[in-house]
Amino acid sequence: MAAPPRRFGVFLAALLVTLLPACDDPKPSPPDAGPYVWDGTYEELEDRGEWLDPGRPLAPCTFDTRNATGSSCEDLARFDTSACSPAALAAVPLEGIYQSSLRTVRPLEDGGTRASATSIGFRLQDSAATSTMHDSPLLHQDTRGGRFIVTGRHPYDETMITTLVGCQTPAPHIITGCYARCRDNRLAASGTFEARRLARQHGEPESSGGMTLVAERPVSLGMPVDVYVTQGHAYVVSVLRPGRVGGLSVFDVANPRNPILRTTISLPGDSYWNGVWAKGHALYIASGDRGTLVYDISQPADPLFVRALTTGPENVTHTVLVDGDRLYSMSPMTGTFVYDLTTPLDPVLRTVISFPEEIGQDGPHDAFAYENRLYLSHASGRYIIADVSNLDEVRLLGQYDGRQWAHHNAVGTFAGKTLAFEAGEFTGSHLRVLDVTDPARIALIGEFRMRQVPSIHNLILRGHRLYIAWYHEGLRVLDVSNPTRPKQVAHYHTYREEDPHRGDSLFEGTIGIRVPGDGYIYVVDTSRGLLVFNEL
Repeated sequence: MAAPPRRFGVFLAALLVTLLPACDDPKPSPPDAGPYVWDGTYEELEDRGEWLDPGRPLAPCTFDTRNATGSSCEDLARFDTSACSPAALAAVPLEGIYQSSLRTVRPLEDGGTRASATSIGFRLQDSAATSTMHDSPLLHQDTRGGRFIVTGRHPYDETMITTLVGCQTPAPHIITGCYARCRDNRLAASGTFEARRLARQHGEPESSGGMTLVAERPVSLGMPVDVYVTQGHAYVVSVLRPGRVGGLSVFDVANPRNPILRTTISLPGDSYWNGVWAKGHALYIASGDRGTLVYDISQPADPLFVRALTTGPENVTHTVLVDGDRLYSMSPMTGTFVYDLTTPLDPVLRTVISFPEEIGQDGPHDAFAYENRLYLSHASGRYIIADVSNLDEVRLLGQYDGRQWAHHNAVGTFAGKTLAFEAGEFTGSHLRVLDVTDPARIALIGEFRMRQVPSIHNLILRGHRLYIAWYHEGLRVLDVSNPTRPKQVAHYHTYREEDPHRGDSLFEGTIGIRVPGDGYIYVVDTSRGLLVFNEL
């Protein structure tokens, strides 16, 4: 069959664009119409931080730190495992992906101590050649005969070597023990660890609450991380994965139950596309190499490159956000670039929002705009609220430091109060509910936690439902009509160990999410690609 003339194809595409409903993200709606009508009262909570320390070592073993050097982490004689359980370790399956909390206790100047935790992932297989840590082959593995020893090197810092020595298995799929980490020819940290195999919570089904997977499509470019749905198409962006370049994958979702891949786009030397948004016929992509990319999607299945918006000397854009006629491009190295979108395909820079280092340390990671305020997640530099009603005079209104890596948030109105649903990233991240009505006095009024290790990535607030992309914990849907006590009403586990290209990173699983109002939820899983669910 002969292909139709291009002018007919252009006409047909234009007609389809006219007929298909736009799926730009709607504004958060006041959720007071939910099943529970909150009266606005609460008791302010103490913020306990992200990772909750049990107040004791995670295993009855120790590492001898005396006269330790950069090679001491591989000296197994320094690990005292005399109180451990070799018989229990002998029963550990030699397979699976684990995420670990590494607990260390450091002395303080006042004579006290402080416990903190970092994370590390590893995959167990038959040998060190196929097992991994940091997604790289192990340096050493001895996991037979009641022994559990794994040593790995960080791929981006050859001086960083970590050894985990198992001690006990307090529950199925959980290993505890001692660890030592060396870096720059010295002992950097030591302590105890708890490693969990996170394929699924014990006893929890694959899904609940009527959440149904209606379609799934793989993404061939890099590691998929974000999605935006508009004009009957889902635009999925990917970052670089070893051996696979990142870029853009365009799916026709006129029938969301049968997505059709229309095209893929990648640019030489530009493989870290981490965020995506759209306005009208303009698509905006956060690039780690060229700033903010602008594409013309007047033909939705065939994006055309228009220009790149420079975001500072490093030219790194981590995330993008569209609010009305404004584009916010978050550059961690420089600040938040604000563009006027009166002409969406030709953004005009209005200002760059930045703060002194003591306030905005690390730079902006992500943001949410609501009622002339910009809610900025400044990574380890706190959660910041700014008045952006006048871009010529942006004012800092307040900030919140919950000892977290401020990563993502969503804001709405409940019982006349402005509430922010805020989440961190890394070990122990969880959901915080903050009363931000008065940004000068932000109050923690609610929390929702799951297992200690998995991290949250993105949040979407729709009415009284909060949709969370929670990496290893999958897609979680919370009823927040009583924001002081969020409760889960549905979930779906997208994370599976056996999926192709699945790594041992903390940042695996459900990562991107959109709820565009067409009756479906669009999710990105780092290995499985684009997943479509029914909207509850």
